[in-house]
Amino acid sequence: MATFNLTFSEAPTFILTGIPGLEHAHIWISIPFSISYIVVLLGNFTVLLVVGKEQTLHKPMYLLFCMLAITDIIITTSVIPKTLCIFWFNLKVITWGGCLTQAVFYTTLSLVQANVLLAMSFDRYIAICKPLRYNVILSHESIAKIGLVSLIRGLLFMLPLPLLLIRLPFCGNRIIAHTHCLPIAVAKISCGDYTLQSMYGVVIISVNVGLDLTLISLSYYQIIRELLRISSMKMHQKALNTCSSHISVLMLYYIPSFFAIMTPRFGQSIAPHIHVIMANLNILIPSMLNPIIYAVKTKELRDKVKEYIWRK
Repeated sequence: MATFNLTFSEAPTFILTGIPGLEHAHIWISIPFSISYIVVLLGNFTVLLVVGKEQTLHKPMYLLFCMLAITDIIITTSVIPKTLCIFWFNLKVITWGGCLTQAVFYTTLSLVQANVLLAMSFDRYIAICKPLRYNVILSHESIAKIGLVSLIRGLLFMLPLPLLLIRLPFCGNRIIAHTHCLPIAVAKISCGDYTLQSMYGVVIISVNVGLDLTLISLSYYQIIRELLRISSMKMHQKALNTCSSHISVLMLYYIPSFFAIMTPRFGQSIAPHIHVIMANLNILIPSMLNPIIYAVKTKELRDKVKEYIWRK
């Protein structure tokens, strides 16, 4: 059987199957997917518009949340429209360039999102432990630098990804049993050894998650220490309100991500459609709930969103 390497001069096309074993139910599955995607767009764009228009919300916490909203929009838009085209119109073909772009966008923006969540924990630490220096440390210039560093860090870690994918040989099998081009899903249809690709993914995930969770834990350790020194119940309640939304978003990001990333590598006994459904839920659920959590938990943002909706 002929073997070919992926190059842009002679790039093959791939076939995305959708959800393996559930092809007959694609139309019905598309209903919750499309509703969730609409909620993602409405919720995150509403937050961006409200924060952008309201001068009183031009604070570090809300600017960081806007970064989170932008990553949510881009990640879902890089994956879900193609998934819905598979469900609705059976458009399963994707070019090599499109597949590579989707894989790089998804993985890079996921890392950027993790960096923003880390920055948000630092924001909570400064707000509670060093409130008098809050505006000095987290100026608008500092927030812009955080956003740039988050993007650069994500790009640097993902830079080897397309190179590792391009070097893989493919022996005619172009069927990817997924709704989108996850790097590990593309690597698995290769007829070559993709151990390096798989190990690189595990190492990058372990290093990033380990470092980020360590720094986030240190931030909350300092926050708890500071709160134990303060006897004011009002201060405790305020800190709980501001931190609970961030902790909820952290759990929404890390818990589904852990299972979605590890099950394709180590969960061989799990049915293929479970892998695919979990990967899609990992994209949709956090992106859909993040703006809802912040709007409900943060009174200032909630009030401004209400005002904006009523004005419209």
